Formats: sequence, C-alpha cells, structure tokens
Amino acid sequence: MRLTTKGRFAVTAMIDLALRQNSGPVTLAAISQRQQISLSYLEQLFGKLRRHELVESTRGPGGGYSLGRKAAEITVADIIVSVDEPIDATQCGGKENCLGEAGRCMTHELWASLNQRMVEFLDSVTLQKLVDDQLAKGVTVENKPAVKRAISAQPVVKPIRVNAPNSVFALGNVFAKS
Repeated sequence: MRLTTKGRFAVTAMIDLALRQNSGPVTLAAISQRQQISLSYLEQLFGKLRRHELVESTRGPGGGYSLGRKAAEITVADIIVSVDEPIDATQCGGKENCLGEAGRCMTHELWASLNQRMVEFLDSVTLQKLVDDQLAKGVTVENKPAVKRAISAQPVVKPIRVNAPNSVFALGNVFAKS
C-alpha cells in the first residue's frame, strides 16, 4: 500500500489551513503558493473535504476556507478517506477474491490486518497534533495574507473633481447661462 499525492496534499493543505485559520478564512491561492500545490488540484480536494464537512467555505472578498470542526476532532484518516484515498493493502480491495474464483490468497489476512492497523494509526493522529508538531518545529505563521489583493484596503483620500455637467439638466443650465 502506498499513499498517493492526493492524500499527502490533502493532509498538507489541512495543516496549512489549521495553522492560519485564526486570522480568518484562508484562500486556496495562499495555500497553493505556500505549499507549491496546483490551485486547480486544491480546488478538487477542497470540494471533497467540504462535502465531508471537514472544511467550510466563505464566499466574497475576504473569503476562503476554514475548518468545519475543531482541529482536535479531525483525524488524518478522516482527511484521507474524504478525498477518496483507499487505505487498502490487499490485492483484492478487501473483497476476499484475490485469486478470482479460487478465493483468497494465502497472505490475505496479513494485508487485511495491516489495513486495520493503518486505519487505527491514522485515526489516532489528529490535525491538532500535526499543527502542534509544526509549531514545535518553529514554523512561523504570518498574520497578513501571502497573496496580494488587487483592491486597495486604503480608501482614496482625495476625490476626483470633474468640472463637466453631470446630467442633461445641468448641461442645459450651462447653455442657458451663456
């Protein structure tokens, strides 16, 4: 059994999100930039994570994603299963037909037992533990978003003054005075 990039990227993105969600919703573009994961791939993964209620989305300016539950309530197994990552070391997908009509292979119980242990282990590791591990390693979390917004947060101080008439009536008044 091997964990594909789908499961690895989903767990990595969820750690990134959990680290930064206290500052508000986190954009996928910011996660993509920090973790070097394709934005379109993240969109697919987060669609599945949202359907399994592990994340919530906020639309509009300042929008993004936040955790759907507390990090201590989300396990690595939850994340991996939600993105359709199979946790199965058997050749038959657990159907006990490894040899076709002949039934199970001689090592079926071994791989089925390994599956059970993997699920138990991944179910024992919470997202909060992974976040705490990152913080203990000295990962710094910036308070400002990594992706620059196209719209300025500062209001325009000096309004633009136009000396032209702003309506047909005002234009008529200009000609009436001359």
